[in-house]
Amino acid sequence: MADIRAFRGFRYDLGKVGSLADVVCPPYDVIDPALQQTLYAASPFNAVRLELTQEQPGDTDADNKYTRAARTLKEWSFGDVLKQDTARSLYVYEQEFTAEGRTYTRRGFLARVRLEPFGTGRIFPHEQTLSGPKADRLKLYQATGFNISPVFGLYPDDAGEVFAALEPLVRTAPPLVAKDHLGVVNRFWPVTDPAVVTKVIGLMGQKPVFIADGHHRYETGLKYLEEQTAAGNVQDDEAPANFCLMMLVGMSDPGLIILPTHRLVSGIPAVTAEQMKAAVADHFDVVGEFDSALPCWEHLQMDGSQSVLGFGTVADGKWLAVKLRDPAVMATLAPDQSAEWRGLAVSILHKLVLDKLIPQHVGGTPACTYVHLLKEVTDAAAAKACQLACLVPPCGMDHVEEIAGNREKMPPKSTYFYPKILTGLVLHSLKKD
Repeated sequence: MADIRAFRGFRYDLGKVGSLADVVCPPYDVIDPALQQTLYAASPFNAVRLELTQEQPGDTDADNKYTRAARTLKEWSFGDVLKQDTARSLYVYEQEFTAEGRTYTRRGFLARVRLEPFGTGRIFPHEQTLSGPKADRLKLYQATGFNISPVFGLYPDDAGEVFAALEPLVRTAPPLVAKDHLGVVNRFWPVTDPAVVTKVIGLMGQKPVFIADGHHRYETGLKYLEEQTAAGNVQDDEAPANFCLMMLVGMSDPGLIILPTHRLVSGIPAVTAEQMKAAVADHFDVVGEFDSALPCWEHLQMDGSQSVLGFGTVADGKWLAVKLRDPAVMATLAPDQSAEWRGLAVSILHKLVLDKLIPQHVGGTPACTYVHLLKEVTDAAAAKACQLACLVPPCGMDHVEEIAGNREKMPPKSTYFYPKILTGLVLHSLKKD
C-alpha cells in the first residue's frame, strides 16, 4: 500500500514577501533563460532562486548554483521568509486553466509519500528517465536537504471519495491565490483537521500511485535516501528522507488532461507529400490529404485511435493523415514490449516511421524537438524550422494505468500533463520533521 502522510511544510510568509504570484515559479524543466530572468525580476524571493539558480562566471565546486540555492534557503529560513507550519497538514491545490479553447479545473492535494524502489511496491512510473536531470536534481537535494518542487502522482478513485473528504473544508475557507505566467489560476489551502487528514490517509492507503510527472525527482529521492542511509543520517523509517513531496490527483478528476506531444523532425532531407506517401506505403493507408494542419488534426481527433498519425511535409506545405494497416509489424520491431506499449501512437511513430521507414526511404538521421499546441506546429512549419511535422494523438489515462501497472515504461515524451505543478507553494524538508 502507498504510505501517504501529512507533514509540516515550509511556506512563504506573505507578510514579508507580498503577493504569492510573485514568488512561485514553474518546475525547472520548463524554465528557459528568458523566463528565468523574468522570475528573478519578479521578486527577490521568487522560488526560482531555489529551483533553478542562475549560473555565474567563475562557478566552482565549492561555490555554484547549488550552494547558492542552499545559502538562499538558509537565509530565508533564518529570516522567517519561509516558515515551517506548526501542524501536520495536507495541502489542497486547485488549478483553473484553459487548453485549446476549453476551461478546466484540476484538483488534488500535496502530501509526503514514502519512497519505494520501482518494481517493489505500489508506486508505478510510466516514462523512461535520463541521467542528466537526475544528476542535476541530486546536487540540489544534497546542497539544500529539501524537496523544492513536488512529484505529480495519480491515483484511481472513480467515486471521488478522497477529494470529497477534503472539499467541505476548502469550500469554507478562502484560498491563497496565484495567477502564473501562463494565466493559470492556482488556489491553495492547508488542511489541518485531524479527522479529515486521518480519513484521507486511510482512503489513500488502499490505492496505487502512478507517477504522471517528476520521474527524475522521484528517482533522485531514492538515490538521496540511499546516500543518506549509507552515511548514517537516516535514523529510522520515519526520518524525512524516507519520503518525497508529491501532488496527488484522482485519475477520474475532470480537470486531468493529457496534451499531445507532437514531433518536429529535422536532420533529414526535404520531403514532399508524395515522397512521404511512398515511404510509408508498405504499412500505412493514407486516410486524408489536406492543405493545412487543422483539418488533419481534426481528422486524428475524430478517429480517436492510437493508430492514426499526421504528417506535414514542410517542402510543399501538404498534410497527410495515415493509419497503420497491420499492427503485427510492431511485434517484430519491439518484441520485448507488451501489445499495449506497441499500440501507442508514439511507439508506432518512433519504432516504425522514424527509426525504420524514414532512414530507409528518405534518408538522414531523424532528430526530434517536442511541442504540444497545434499553433506551435504550424509556426515551426511556416518558419521551415523542421523538414517534417508529426501530429501525434495523446494517450489516455487508461494507457498510463495499464502500461505502468504492468511495470512497463512508455517511450519518452509520451504524456504531457498540463499545467505543470507550481514550485514554491510548499517545501518539504528532507532533514527536519
